[in-house]
Amino acid sequence: MLLKIHHRTHYHYEHPVPYGLQRLRMIPKENAAQKILKWKTDIEGGKVQADYIDYHNNHILLVSIDEGVSDITVECSGAVETFDTAGVIGKHGGHVPLWYFLRPTKLTEPSREIQALAKSVQGENLDQLAILHGLSSKILATVRYDIGHTDAATTADAALAAGHGVCQDHAHIFIAAARSLGIPARYVSGYLMLTDRVEQEASHAWAEAHVEGLGWVGFDVSNGISPDLRYVRVATGADYAEAAPVSGISYGGGEQSMVVSLAVEQ
Repeated sequence: MLLKIHHRTHYHYEHPVPYGLQRLRMIPKENAAQKILKWKTDIEGGKVQADYIDYHNNHILLVSIDEGVSDITVECSGAVETFDTAGVIGKHGGHVPLWYFLRPTKLTEPSREIQALAKSVQGENLDQLAILHGLSSKILATVRYDIGHTDAATTADAALAAGHGVCQDHAHIFIAAARSLGIPARYVSGYLMLTDRVEQEASHAWAEAHVEGLGWVGFDVSNGISPDLRYVRVATGADYAEAAPVSGISYGGGEQSMVVSLAVEQ
């Protein structure tokens, strides 16, 4: 499938910014499930200071905010050809060892409740893949998809306790639970083409687990499936903090607002 993506993020600061840096993880990486045909990133109100590949094989642009501006716009567009691999990405790559994806993070600390949820899907003679699919289904049944109640700082345990959350929360709970079972798991940020509309309010997120004999396999808990032709992977990390599309710091700008427009279509 050929997907066209246009993603625009506009930041407005209450006062002119004397200094600011943003780390952008907004360039898709090629793998067995996708081929990048073209991709362009335009920045207004800032300059690219560094362009590099990080330890997760994410393509990073380090952008400085122009001194004295109150607005910065990041606009990405491109075309990606996708292939159906049943969610299987394959063997592990990058500079991070697999054990790195077994360690808990602040956002994926496996509480007693998360450990109990993970153990509840362990049945006799079930292989890893069956356990992980069962885990995905159990999380979706336990934590309903509901926007407006969590944010980027919400932990897996807090989302589970609340009983509702969004794709980021589902991914964090899945990652924490899988790790508690001794299965390496990581966070994925990217895009999903929706069947009912082109315009979207935000990008998407899901999880991947490293399955013996298969390698990395994707699990989109929020939609109850493994990624298919409609998905585009952009960045991966131990949790949201390591795979967020944009992260950074600024000084002296006062209150900040953000407006996102996103279109994904065939």
